[in-house]
Amino acid sequence: MTFAVSIPAQTIPQTDTGLPQDPKAQKTYAEGMSWLKEHKQSAALGSFRKADKQDGGRCSACRKKIIELGEKTGDFKSADAAAQEEIAQAQTAAAQADAHMDRGIVLLREGLAKNKDEIFTEADKEFKAVVASNAKYSSAYFADGLALGHLNQDDAAKAEFEQFMQLEPKTGVERARAARYIERPELVRARMAPAFAVTTIDGRHVSLEELAGKVVLIDFWATWCGPCREALPHIRRIAQKFVGEPLVILSVSLDSDDGKWRAFVAQNQMTWLQTRDGGFTGSLSGLFGVHAIPHTFTIDADGVLQDEHIGDGSIEGKLKKLCEEARKLQEAPKEAVVAAGQ
Repeated sequence: MTFAVSIPAQTIPQTDTGLPQDPKAQKTYAEGMSWLKEHKQSAALGSFRKADKQDGGRCSACRKKIIELGEKTGDFKSADAAAQEEIAQAQTAAAQADAHMDRGIVLLREGLAKNKDEIFTEADKEFKAVVASNAKYSSAYFADGLALGHLNQDDAAKAEFEQFMQLEPKTGVERARAARYIERPELVRARMAPAFAVTTIDGRHVSLEELAGKVVLIDFWATWCGPCREALPHIRRIAQKFVGEPLVILSVSLDSDDGKWRAFVAQNQMTWLQTRDGGFTGSLSGLFGVHAIPHTFTIDADGVLQDEHIGDGSIEGKLKKLCEEARKLQEAPKEAVVAAGQ
């Protein structure tokens, strides 16, 4: 399983949409959009490739879709070819920055999927081309930090994350993660859980970075899922058993009916953190690659994914061990203060 690469959104204006002008290309592009609505990504990718060809290779919108879908389906060859065409046709510094960024992300995701240094090296070159066109393109520094980290160039990676934090003064999950990478650059190479932020059923804002130092159990479920309802007593037992431990449970519902979800949570006294993602196409489901439920993820105190289960798996032993490790991390600063005072 490969998580989505979490890159902060860029705030500079994006380039023109570049929709196809040829009538046949317009029809094929529309077909591709229809395939997307049906969640048939491979078919949509084929339509966008055909539309760009019909438009004489001038359809920037087609290439954007090819890049996006190529990354999602693992067709990195198509995505890279489209990104290189975008670079070749870029007419302004802003367009060049966007195009190099697109190709850099393609290469970064391909590098993560294939674990090849030469791909990360090429990604690094693309991100440096981005900032050569626009030195304030903050997300390029964050992405380059990831590429350099995977190349074991920790000092260079830290410098990129520091530059990102200078350009992004506002708090957010990416800034918090950059700060953690600066402190412990080796975490870039760990299987980090994707950064996320949610609003819970009671209006509380919760992010993974805010939960740093605690073990996090994420439980994807739905009221209409029979196996999920059967697993509920197990999750409830964990919530009761680990009271007082450095463990946070977050249940993520895939229900589309908000009222039904809220009523079920109240009726079943699900007192731990609850949020609703709205289905398999929700933002959290996409980040974690969830295609079946119940599905749980166990994340340690450093934000590293330690365990994953589809179905009602036995996870209490793993949680106990991770909580013990989290307590040691919490107690270490206190012990250091005591030792210093002796």
